[in-house]
Amino acid sequence: MFRFMSYKWIYALISGIVLIPGILALLMWGLKPSLDFTGGSIAELRFANQINRDELRDALTQTGIETVSIQDTGSLTYLVRAKEFDKNKNEELKDALTQKFGGVDELRYESVGPVIGKELTVKTVTAIVIAGIAILLYITFAFRKVTGVILPWQFGLSAVLALIHDTLATIGIFAILGHFFNVEVDALFVTAVLTIMSFSVHDTIVVFDRIREVLKRMTNLSIEEASNLALTETMTRSINNSLTIIFMLFALLLLGGTTIRWFVFALLIGTIFGVYSSPFVATPLLNVFGKLSRKKKAS
Repeated sequence: MFRFMSYKWIYALISGIVLIPGILALLMWGLKPSLDFTGGSIAELRFANQINRDELRDALTQTGIETVSIQDTGSLTYLVRAKEFDKNKNEELKDALTQKFGGVDELRYESVGPVIGKELTVKTVTAIVIAGIAILLYITFAFRKVTGVILPWQFGLSAVLALIHDTLATIGIFAILGHFFNVEVDALFVTAVLTIMSFSVHDTIVVFDRIREVLKRMTNLSIEEASNLALTETMTRSINNSLTIIFMLFALLLLGGTTIRWFVFALLIGTIFGVYSSPFVATPLLNVFGKLSRKKKAS
């Protein structure tokens, strides 16, 4: 049996190194929202002939389109983000670009109004809050028959705090990427965050359930000894299960298209944090709560 809980302050230090830069980036710069949240239009265009960004920007300005950004997404392909313009203006743009640069193929066109963008922001925050509360209540209910020093709600609170750890770490990294590399967060990023939350809790419940079984089977063990035994028994299973997901996401990151690249990247880093947080964040927190309860009971 490996004594995992003897190094809980090292785990806290590692979490601090990961979380603090991301939280500071969130406070100073925030996330870089895509048009899903701000409203606007996006068009991905492939040109038959070589052009540069300045030429494309001038052509867009002449058409009356206020450009936000132009991104090179491949050979002769550009992703244009601009203030909202309708389908008629889009057809006018394609005609103007064809006359000026030759053949132009439209690979994608999307337009989102500011009202829809604001509504999506509210729904995103609401979904994350509801999910967190539901997970806390469910785990508290699932572990309601636990007896001894650890209380059922402490299992739920430890799992939710580990979930917040994983979510903050992922969002913080995207705040840094948004500031330095103009990486935007969109509706797919919201999907990735909610998926990360579920994966984090899934692995944590496996560990907590084993701790509960150990405490029921060996009533003379302390919470620290029970945690060490539970982690020793589940660590190999957790690593093997998680590596299959990580390998798949890494392959998808390398071979997938530009449209889902940052969605897959968010899932990948969130999965890695989820693998880490179950044994090294949630379980140490449960130990701390258990020791506090024991001290309170003794006093």
